[in-house]
Amino acid sequence: MSRLALPVSAGAAVLVALDGTVLLMAQPDMRRELDATAAQLQWTSTGYLVAVAALLVLAGRLGDRYGHRRTLLAGVLGFGAASAGVALAPGVGWVVGLRVAQGVFGALLQPGTLALLRLCCPPERLGRAVAVRTGAIAVAAGAGPLLGGVLVDGFGWRAVFWINVPVAALLAAMTFALPAPAPVPSRAADADAAARRFGLASAALLAAALAVSVHALSRVPERGWGGAAPELALAAVLFGVLAGHERRAASPVVPRPVARSRPVAASLLLLLTASAGLFGTLFGTTFRLQDALHVGPSETALRMLPLTALMVLGAPAAERTLRVRGPRRTALAGVVLLVAGIAGLAGPGGGGASVAATGVASALLGAGFAAVMVTATGTVVGDAPAGYAGVVGGLKQTAMNIGPTLGIAAATGTATGAGTHGALPVLALLAALGLLPAAALPGARPLRGPAVGGA
Repeated sequence: MSRLALPVSAGAAVLVALDGTVLLMAQPDMRRELDATAAQLQWTSTGYLVAVAALLVLAGRLGDRYGHRRTLLAGVLGFGAASAGVALAPGVGWVVGLRVAQGVFGALLQPGTLALLRLCCPPERLGRAVAVRTGAIAVAAGAGPLLGGVLVDGFGWRAVFWINVPVAALLAAMTFALPAPAPVPSRAADADAAARRFGLASAALLAAALAVSVHALSRVPERGWGGAAPELALAAVLFGVLAGHERRAASPVVPRPVARSRPVAASLLLLLTASAGLFGTLFGTTFRLQDALHVGPSETALRMLPLTALMVLGAPAAERTLRVRGPRRTALAGVVLLVAGIAGLAGPGGGGASVAATGVASALLGAGFAAVMVTATGTVVGDAPAGYAGVVGGLKQTAMNIGPTLGIAAATGTATGAGTHGALPVLALLAALGLLPAAALPGARPLRGPAVGGA
């Protein structure tokens, strides 16, 4: 395994994770300086999200065909260039357009970060590498609001985009230095060549269906489920047309070995439900703390700090449990912890009135989500059929983009008189649905090597 593979994979994932969290702190200052409307400001996030979600699977297929080092390098360079463009943008229209471009390059780089681990890590080290990557993402998500606040207070909103430029340049240099991975053996040369081809019609249908879905869900907080219903119906029609086209296509955009893989499908559903439950809960709890209980942003972040801490500490513990107990038991335990954390926050004390109860519930959320992330990611990457690491990585990242959008839509669209906090029972049920795909994961497997002390 190249010593650079894990730092590049984790660093690129952190770059994307930080971008989303620091932007939240920059938007108020951006709105004042650029004299933007609320709708324009929303599109600085929505445009990026739609572009990423629509193109992740296609980007994975491109990586499988042309090489993941190439697509990762192009994505990192483009992401950094688009960030610099946003930092120099003279108006909000430029910001929105460049954020969409940033989303395109973000989609290009993300599947490669997972495919890189699959191609460069021996099987006995893969789980530890996934755990390190998960912990790094957790640190980025937790530190993002603090970093964003410091940068905006000291240098203005443009600084949160300038900071991406040197990081992207460093990652590009490290990616360029990576050795070319050895070819993945396939059953037959002609079958491998056919797998790497895919039709533009399938790719366009998938991108359109995902873009419409994410856009519809992202507008639920503003328009409600009724207002989003026409777009959701259109997305359902597009997915139906795509399914029919994929059955007839000689080279479908989601290859048939991937579509038939039970561990991959179960892991994707698990990530979708778990991320929806977690991020919807965080959205609702943040609003309760700040609007109903009048807790400041900094104190809100501190009260939820146990979530980040337990994600970081829980990732290596989950990896050890995964090796000993297997994916099924580890994932089931993770879902139970996640649901318990949401239920804890649903109570009056856990909802912020009691700092201790909120801390305990947050810790349960972090431990549960760490177990789910490590298990599902390791299963997706490790069980992907040979030659399809990119498309599987794209599907995994798609689930991780749609899940939070679905969760926030559920939090706002099912809110009661108690506000978004009243939607937590619905979010707990949504997270609990993850028990079904978790139960479909493989059981314990024989250990393939001694316990690994590092990756």
